[in-house]
Amino acid sequence: MQKDIAALAKILNIPLKPGGHLEQAVVHRSYLNEHPDFPLAHNERLEFLGDAVLELVVTEYLYTTYENPEGELTTWRSSIVNGDSLAVIGQNIGIEPYLYLSRGEEKDSNSKARRYILANAMEAIIGAIYLDFGWDLSKEFILKHVVSKLGDIIAERSYIDPKSKFQEAAQSRLSITPSYKVLEESGPDHQKTFIMGAYLGKDLVAKGEGTSKQEAQISAAANALKEKGW
Repeated sequence: MQKDIAALAKILNIPLKPGGHLEQAVVHRSYLNEHPDFPLAHNERLEFLGDAVLELVVTEYLYTTYENPEGELTTWRSSIVNGDSLAVIGQNIGIEPYLYLSRGEEKDSNSKARRYILANAMEAIIGAIYLDFGWDLSKEFILKHVVSKLGDIIAERSYIDPKSKFQEAAQSRLSITPSYKVLEESGPDHQKTFIMGAYLGKDLVAKGEGTSKQEAQISAAANALKEKGW
């Protein structure tokens, strides 16, 4: 089904360039598996380009705006260009209805895979804007939709990952270092799911789930922070 790319350009607040790259930016590889005659390629090359443009704009902004050490600037940059952040930005802008996806991906709207697709589409859209309109409009778009989140991230210290936050809070409040244990493990070797427990001493504070132990630990730590009200 053809998407209304003119409507997508409107919500992105960019011109619609005839023969431009915007439509390709929202074509996921899975769609082409079901529609091999579709005239456009998937968006992965645009994503590659957009990732580089995004990182340079954010890096330039951080360098010229803050005099903090390199390590802090790197952490802040990571917090606003990571996949979860870009997926949320894509959802808030409203790009999801314009994605070309396979029937299976269309149905799987709340999965980790969908967040990954959204994040990649955002990078591909940035790549398309860069190719079609150049640096200035790309920079304007990134500053408006991505860099604008930085103030809240710094104020809320959300650039600190949940495991570090939980450890910092537990040590300062209780003089205890949290520990983590695998509570459940399921699925085949190539697609495992882990449930980890976050503990303070012998007390289980919260559980978290993920496709790796590290991801499940981060989820458990985030849930523990909520449970403790920290």
